[in-house]
Amino acid sequence: MYEEKGNKDKIKIMHVAQAAGGVDRYLRTLLKYLDKEKFENIVVLSQNFKKDDYKDIADTFVSIKMERAIGKHDIEAIRQLRKLIKKYTPDIVYAHSSKAGAIARIANIGMKNYCIYNPHGWAFNMQVAKKKQSLYTFIEKVEAPFCNKIVCISNAEKKSALDKKICSEKKLQVIFNGIDIEAYKQSNEYFIRRENLNIPEDAFVIGMVGRISKQKAPDIFVEAAKKIKEEIKNAYFIIVGGGDMENEIKAYISAHNMQNCFHITGWVENPMEYVKLFDVACLLSRWEGFGLVLPEYMLAGKPIVASKVDAIPDIITSGENGILVEPDNSEEVKNEILKLYENKNFRKKLVMQGLTDVKKFDVKRVAAEHQRMFMDIVNAVSYTHLRAHETLSDL
Repeated sequence: MYEEKGNKDKIKIMHVAQAAGGVDRYLRTLLKYLDKEKFENIVVLSQNFKKDDYKDIADTFVSIKMERAIGKHDIEAIRQLRKLIKKYTPDIVYAHSSKAGAIARIANIGMKNYCIYNPHGWAFNMQVAKKKQSLYTFIEKVEAPFCNKIVCISNAEKKSALDKKICSEKKLQVIFNGIDIEAYKQSNEYFIRRENLNIPEDAFVIGMVGRISKQKAPDIFVEAAKKIKEEIKNAYFIIVGGGDMENEIKAYISAHNMQNCFHITGWVENPMEYVKLFDVACLLSRWEGFGLVLPEYMLAGKPIVASKVDAIPDIITSGENGILVEPDNSEEVKNEILKLYENKNFRKKLVMQGLTDVKKFDVKRVAAEHQRMFMDIVNAVSYTHLRAHETLSDL
């Protein structure tokens, strides 16, 4: 735990998160750009987060054990979190992602603060068994009354909430996700080159960044790769990431004799260095809360092929700043990439529009919208208390 730097003049926000990965990235960039003169940030994070990552951006860091799976351990996590809420008395409890949202909203029942929940992509939108989808939907409906506001990271996420009747529309607020454009522009050194990976200089490189798991559809990517290689002899493929389907994907590559034109990085800390090698960038997800890698692709100046699911059409307008394809359709992926390969001017058009559109997804805008939301909340609460006091004075 860092030394506590409490300041009664600041708005005190307790951020709660269980899942690392994308949520970790989101939280770190958000905290980086929140006004430190106005906000005190307490982070209560699971064992999956690294304390040092928050040393310069959080006022207080606390780690408690939170597991992804539902179980008896959740009772202890709720008890510990409730104790921390009583200790730090935050003005706002802000829960990030579904598991932390479930724990925090229960732990916060009866507390005198404002509660915000950001699901970062609804769990019930995942491709899981119907029973699980129903369970996730039920949990969200039951817990919705225990928070004051739900932040949606895309219009698609808001629509899902309304379609499932999770809560009233007035409780929902859309704040589009964003990336750290400033940090990207300041990072000019790139040490990974094609020669480092034995990629021929004249290769047409098609790549994807993401977990090698069912959600990101790496199987569709390799199926498309096989078809593309039959048409584009100098095609080369890169998957930046690792995951539970890695062995399956490698077996497919070997079975189709594509070892000499395929590279899988495994987990890396510097995915954007590999993106620099791409001629075309893909995101073929089966479901997607937002898809932060898409604005990153734009910023890197890459033409994009992405699946038409969930929030992705909020970012990609097909034919303007990228190309949208139906999910689970390797033939369509192949056809669209062939069009890009054959039409350099079309590639350039998509890239130029992407470089313009990416400004909408700057994390500084995300932080500014959050600051307005936090200030509105505190001002509204203060006004309510003031009116209550005036009413009592009149009695």
